Amino acid sequence: MALQNFEFCNPTRIVFGQETIQKLNGLIPETAKVLIIIGGGSVRKNGTLSEVETALGRREFAVFEGIEANPTFETSMQAVEKIRQESFDFLLGVGGGSVMDATKFITGAVNYKGDAWEIVTNGGSNITSIVPFGFVPTLPATGSEMNCGGVISRKATNDKLSIRNDLLYPLFSILDPTKTYSLPKKQIANGIADAFVHTIEQYLTYPIHAAVPDRFAEGILLTLIEEGPKTLNNPEDYESRANFIWAATMALNGLIGAGVPQDWATHMIGHELTILYGIDHGRTLCILLPSLMQEMRKDKHGKLVQYGRRVWGLQGSDEEKIIDEAIAKTRAFFESLGIKTYLKEYDVDSSAVDKVVEQLRRHHLTALGERGNVTLEVSRRIVEASL
Repeated sequence: MALQNFEFCNPTRIVFGQETIQKLNGLIPETAKVLIIIGGGSVRKNGTLSEVETALGRREFAVFEGIEANPTFETSMQAVEKIRQESFDFLLGVGGGSVMDATKFITGAVNYKGDAWEIVTNGGSNITSIVPFGFVPTLPATGSEMNCGGVISRKATNDKLSIRNDLLYPLFSILDPTKTYSLPKKQIANGIADAFVHTIEQYLTYPIHAAVPDRFAEGILLTLIEEGPKTLNNPEDYESRANFIWAATMALNGLIGAGVPQDWATHMIGHELTILYGIDHGRTLCILLPSLMQEMRKDKHGKLVQYGRRVWGLQGSDEEKIIDEAIAKTRAFFESLGIKTYLKEYDVDSSAVDKVVEQLRRHHLTALGERGNVTLEVSRRIVEASL
C-alpha cells in the first residue's frame, strides 16, 4: 500500500515569535470594525488584550467575553447576535482552543439563514459565508490556529460535536510563545497531551508506506516527549516553549494527515466523557488512549511496533513485548505530566460505561476508527478498561 490520493492546501498565514502582536496592524483592514472574542478574562490580566487593542490603532472595536472552556452554542449565539446588531465585519479570537473553535462557529453562523444549530449537526458542511477572522492564540494545544475545524457543545442537550469547513481556516494566527508563560501548569500538561494524541490519531493506524507523514509525525511525538517536560517545569524557557507551540500547531494543520488513514476514536469517545463528567478534554485522551491501544493492538500491530521502535527506542525481536512496552511508556509519559490516566481517579465509576455508549449511539458514532470497526461494543470495552 502507498500514500492515498490527497489534496493539501492550508491558507493560514503564521506570524511566529516574540513581540509579534504589533503586526496585527498590517494584517487587518484599516477600515475594519473588529469584535475581539475572549474567554474568561485571563488575557486581560496578563496584558495580551491590552497589546491587541493597542495594535488595532484607530480601528473601531469591542470585546465579547465569556467563551467557556468547552465552548457552547448558547454563548456563541450571543456573540452572533451582537455581530448582527452592531455590524462587525472582522472577528479576532484571542485565547485558547475554545475561543478559536467558538470563533469559527460564530463566523459561520452570522450569515446563516435558519436555526444555526444545523451548522453543528451537519458538521459545518452547510456554511457558505463567513465574516473574515484571525487569531492570537494564548494556549498551545488544539491546532485550531491553523486548521478549519472546531468542536461546539450544547448544554441543553448534552451534545459535543465537531464542525469542519474549508471556509474556517483563519486568515492568520500570531503565535508569540511569551503570551503562554502565565498559563497554569495543568493547562500546559493538557496541551502537551492534546497535541500528542492529535498526532497519534493520524499516525497509529496501519502501515501504508507513507514515509514522509510517518517521519513528520514521529518527529512531532519526539519533540513533545523531549520538550514537553522542559516547558512544563520551566514555563519561561523560550526555546522549549517555542518548540512545543510549533509542534502543537503542526500536529493538526493537515500536513501529517495528508494521504494517510486516520483514527479519531479516542477523541470521539473522549468528547462524551467531557460532556458527561466535565473532565478536561486533554485528560480524557490520556485516560482512553492506552486502553484503545490495548484493545486494537491486533489491528494496529504494525504501527504499534514501529511506534515503539522509532519513538520510544525499543529494541528486540519480540513484537508483542515491544507493543506492551510502548503502551506502558505512553501511559507513563502522560502520568509524568501530572495527568491521571484512570477514570476512578476522577471519581467516575462503572456507571459511566453505559452512559458513554448511549451517547455514542445517540450521536451515530457506531463505526469509529481507521477501519470503521470500533463498534459500540468495542467502545464499551475501551471505556471499561479505562476505569
